[in-house]
Amino acid sequence: MAQQVVGTKSGQRHSRDWVVGQIGKVSLLYLIVAIGAIASMFPFFWTVVSSGKTISELYRYPPTFWPESTQFVKNYSEVWSAVPFGRWLLNTAWVTTWALIGGTLSSAIVAYGFSRFRFPGRDLFFVITLGTLMLPVEVTLIPTYLLFSKFNWIDTYYPLIVPAWFGGGAFNIFLMRQFLLGIPYDLDEAARIDGANSWRILWQIILPLSKPALATLATLGFIGNWNNFLGPLIFLNTESKYTVAVGLRYLQSTFAGGSAVVSRPQDHLLMAAALMVALPCLILFFVGQRYFVEGIATTGLKG
Repeated sequence: MAQQVVGTKSGQRHSRDWVVGQIGKVSLLYLIVAIGAIASMFPFFWTVVSSGKTISELYRYPPTFWPESTQFVKNYSEVWSAVPFGRWLLNTAWVTTWALIGGTLSSAIVAYGFSRFRFPGRDLFFVITLGTLMLPVEVTLIPTYLLFSKFNWIDTYYPLIVPAWFGGGAFNIFLMRQFLLGIPYDLDEAARIDGANSWRILWQIILPLSKPALATLATLGFIGNWNNFLGPLIFLNTESKYTVAVGLRYLQSTFAGGSAVVSRPQDHLLMAAALMVALPCLILFFVGQRYFVEGIATTGLKG
């Protein structure tokens, strides 16, 4: 009887120690995640704080944690008057909208062909398409520029929009194809028995079932086109046609005041402009986060 009591107490102590150990491991994991989250968010927090400082306070050492004389309203309003920021936002919205529509639709159509049709060389073409992911943008930059120059497209938005309508990029095609492989082919066969052709199956069956993947493509496409810097820098020459990514360069070293350009630091305005540029991307991500995560999680389960 005494041995049973001792054994029971030993088992309870062992169970208690195991629970305490598990709690300690979970607590340590949450602590590491919290430290990582704080470290990741600190640059964004510092940008927010710096956007309300004066230029002299911004360069002060040791730095101030919070602005001594906050001028958030002044800095943000000065961005709109110092440079044609509103025009740049409209330009960026125009390019992003059309490139986003073209990239999403064309990648869905190409992925539909790769995932639902069997034709000679299909796998080879898909491998070649994925192989383009290994080519840096700089490799194709010069021939692309020469091609668009022959079309007289330099200093227009066509180089930033038209390529998106021809497949949307290898990554988008891969992501969409992997998602479509998870949709049962029985749905296609049932629709064909009812007399539906391939286009009707795509628009009325496949795409409505692909909302998570389409939302993922739309989110990534919006962020990529909205923040695109190299393309507008190479193909746009007129200041009034700049997108915000290129326009922010004005606030790094120069201040455009009317017809004069005065060289002086404008990093406090740069911080304010950068936050306004990043705001649409943040809003879109949080609004479409559920579809975005679902699309990433369910992509690649089959194939």
